[in-house]
Amino acid sequence: MTLLTLINHLLNFAMPAFAVALLLVAGGHVFMRKVARSRGWIASIALLFVVGCAVLALGVALLGSDGRMPTYMAMVLVCASVQWVWLRGWRG
Repeated sequence: MTLLTLINHLLNFAMPAFAVALLLVAGGHVFMRKVARSRGWIASIALLFVVGCAVLALGVALLGSDGRMPTYMAMVLVCASVQWVWLRGWRG
């Protein structure tokens, strides 16, 4: 495997986590403006991206291959839960 192929595989592996992080942060800024504004974009995207990549890696370890729907479902649920806790969604 060449270096370019390896980089391509890693980018394709991490792209769903980045897309989910970006969409969740954008949605947080639309629906929870005051709280989300205080947290900032970069830190929120970075946190959710790292959490999403960790869930994807765990899914590969447990299921044996990349791209399984239960892994993506778990990534979305975990990232949404982390976003809710990060923005203190229980406060209202």
